Amino acid sequence: MNKVIVTMIAIIAILSAIFTSIAIFKSNHEEEIAKEVTEVAEENILDDCTDEYEGMKETLKTNSEQEKTSPNSAFITKTYYKKCGHTASKYSNIAEDDVNLTREDIQKKYPDYKIESFSGNEIVLYQEKDGECGEHYLVKDKDGQVTIYEILEDKSQKEIDVTGISTEYLPETDKINMKNGIAVNGKQNLNQLLEDFE
Repeated sequence: MNKVIVTMIAIIAILSAIFTSIAIFKSNHEEEIAKEVTEVAEENILDDCTDEYEGMKETLKTNSEQEKTSPNSAFITKTYYKKCGHTASKYSNIAEDDVNLTREDIQKKYPDYKIESFSGNEIVLYQEKDGECGEHYLVKDKDGQVTIYEILEDKSQKEIDVTGISTEYLPETDKINMKNGIAVNGKQNLNQLLEDFE
């Protein structure tokens, strides 16, 4: 009985070796065929496309050298107002239709502006205007409340906001200054002053 088991194990081992050899041979043969097909295909592609690629190479090189805007570019416009001497800056993300444009494209699209700086990360446009910036404010005490007035071009004052901030708890120097009004230029400076009062 032991001889039968040993004989069966030997037969199974021999069959396994034969099937493994066949699988390895078949796999190697398929790899060689695939490699030959790939080499032939690459030769044909190179023959057919090399002339066309060489002709396009110069065009691609020229286009890739021009710096263009990206979807992540910051877009900054600066406007200098001659009458009051202030510069207002507006920061925003680039508009979708301004993406992938060259310096020349941006200049054509915004002819009223001069390009102050241009890179793939940031575009800064600059212009000058004759009037005032419209961001001149006077912060005063009105009935115990911090009140904001806009100073118009004719120097008149227009009330634009009663903030709800009580002047009762402000330091004495601020209370005295608020009687005459505190002049503030720019929305950012106005917001900072109001934050200091809160």
